[in-house]
Amino acid sequence: MSARAMNKRDLEPGIVTDLAGRTTYGDYLQLDRLLSAQVPRSQPPHHDELLFIVQHQTSELWMKLLIHELSACIRYIQADRLEPSFKIFARVAHIQRMLFEQWSVLETLTPNEYLEFRDTLGHASGFQSFQYRALEFLLGNKDDAALGPFKHVQGVHAELERLLESPGIYDEFLRHLARMGHDIPRSHVERDWRQPYERSPQVMEVFRRIYEDTEKHWDAYEMCEKLVDTEERFQLWRYRHMMTVMRIIGFKQGTGGSSGVGFLRKALDLRFFPELWDVRTALTPPAKPRGV
Repeated sequence: MSARAMNKRDLEPGIVTDLAGRTTYGDYLQLDRLLSAQVPRSQPPHHDELLFIVQHQTSELWMKLLIHELSACIRYIQADRLEPSFKIFARVAHIQRMLFEQWSVLETLTPNEYLEFRDTLGHASGFQSFQYRALEFLLGNKDDAALGPFKHVQGVHAELERLLESPGIYDEFLRHLARMGHDIPRSHVERDWRQPYERSPQVMEVFRRIYEDTEKHWDAYEMCEKLVDTEERFQLWRYRHMMTVMRIIGFKQGTGGSSGVGFLRKALDLRFFPELWDVRTALTPPAKPRGV
């Protein structure tokens, strides 16, 4: 047998090749729509603009899946079923990793290459990503001023308004803990969900008791750690975004009118689940038995 003949894989007889009238891979994924959605605006099209578009479109797809998964987690918490949410959090972790790693692709865009087409963005900015805003609302970072860029898009504005007025995942966890008999203050079980969350020493004390007796409160403890994992990865994503922006445009003003890197840096000081970070400082070593 010749080397050329060996370097060929024959199609198996069961493989369907007559696809007329059948659902195809392209049909199912609507690839005609998906792959025609990259429309560079630079004239003539600059080579690197496609990278910029694909980077942000794929990020939006991953964010869509994150919203889907975190919404399911919230429903499980509302039903007092924490364990099924842990599997979802494992998936959330991998999605967040994909979002984080994507920045390395965009970082291959040099400052000079980006300047070739940056003007075509006009005032378009990641700040205007309604899915990013939905993620922040689901995780508890509420800010009604952030609805401003979406007031002209009725359906999007209504959905963000709904999320703004609904308990976030941390709120729902605190409500779950209250139902389980933990001493969560009433002010954190029923409140104006549109307002930013305010940390509570009483909530921190509840977490201290959970962390000091993990065997008794294992599911609650596991949920605490899943939430901390999620916030840490979100902050790393924010940080990587800031560093990518600094690498490509330095300290220029953002296309959307923000201060750019300075504005992104401020987000690193925000906390979704503050008492879960505070409790680490409050924990003390367990008492040793007498005589040891």
